[in-house]
Amino acid sequence: MTSHALLPTNPQLALADDLLKLLRTTSTEPRPDDQLEALTLAVAADLPVLLWGEPGIGKTAALTQLADSLDLPLTTVIASVHEPTDFSGLPIVGDDPAVQGVPMAPPQWAVELVRAGRGLLFLDELSTATPAVQAALLRVVLERRVGALQLPPGVRIVAAANPRASAADGWELSPPLANRFVHLYWVHDRDVVVRGLGGVWPRAELPRLEPERLAEAVAFARRAVCGFLHARPTLIHRLPNTETRRGGAWPSPRSWETALTLLAFGTAADVSREVLALLVRGAVGDGPGLELLAHLDRMDLPDPESLLADPPTAELPERGDLRQAALEAVVAAVGARPERERWEAGWAVLVRAMETGAPDLLVAPAKALAALRRDDWEVPAAVERLAKVVGIADRAERSVERVAAERVGAGR
Repeated sequence: MTSHALLPTNPQLALADDLLKLLRTTSTEPRPDDQLEALTLAVAADLPVLLWGEPGIGKTAALTQLADSLDLPLTTVIASVHEPTDFSGLPIVGDDPAVQGVPMAPPQWAVELVRAGRGLLFLDELSTATPAVQAALLRVVLERRVGALQLPPGVRIVAAANPRASAADGWELSPPLANRFVHLYWVHDRDVVVRGLGGVWPRAELPRLEPERLAEAVAFARRAVCGFLHARPTLIHRLPNTETRRGGAWPSPRSWETALTLLAFGTAADVSREVLALLVRGAVGDGPGLELLAHLDRMDLPDPESLLADPPTAELPERGDLRQAALEAVVAAVGARPERERWEAGWAVLVRAMETGAPDLLVAPAKALAALRRDDWEVPAAVERLAKVVGIADRAERSVERVAAERVGAGR
């Protein structure tokens, strides 16, 4: 009987294989992508990541491309089709279990990861894994242990899940397992999809950490998170009151440690605020994460006393909301210790702000500073420089209010 291996290949099947090979041949390019950058930074920080997204959104494809870009062998494990023993290990009874114990034999995929010494472990379909499997995954995600086997430090863990509403026989994630992940919500980008289907996908690149910034980044992250939690101690641990929210990101000492790590990595790599926001909110939840980001903004504000000490060289934030907050802090500092020299310095700071930024931000601080004037204080020349700008902005504001009022009246 002729062996199948010796049979000639059908020419049309060979051509079909060639066509499939061409379709699967793609390239990558460096391209800004906030969610891909956030994922790569969390992987670099050796933190377990959970990608949430609707079916077919491209989570698996993103992980495959990430593994290729980072030159890491990809091991995919579909959590929902495994038993708890596939993660906790199968008991193997030896010659003398009373003396030697009963070791827990790890599965083949774990052995191969240890043998390689590095890799990307992708736990797919996590939200369709039963509660018993989720419980078995706790040690894998937190301690990197599979049975009696310790995964090497070169192994990173990423999981993917569909929201319960769109998952087949889905379960909510248990709070202990959910609290071990950085939760990133994967959404499709039209330009990325169109260009990717054309054969070019964005390239995942490890963050460029600057050696001289490492110690400073750690100190900044510790100061930021500890200072924030000192002011908001009720956010140190807050278990959500609904099952769905417990299966996502929420604040605990463990997840604040994760946020601190991400903040240090993001600072050392000088990532954008958008990427940092995705990571921090993915660690401790939307509300606490946004509050921490606002706290970081306040930390970046210049000292109002330094601005008052040398107004001509004052460096004010470029972002409008931060600039206005800095000017309001200057006015508050003058009001706390109202002296003529400090009052005049406050006007000089406003002039500096007019010269280096949008004048419309000066209206409220100028009015507040003018209200602090004592009767025996002469009006400084700086006020005359500001009067025209503030007056124009004030008139424009009144004009907008008048037009709005007329529209309301016309609609009655």
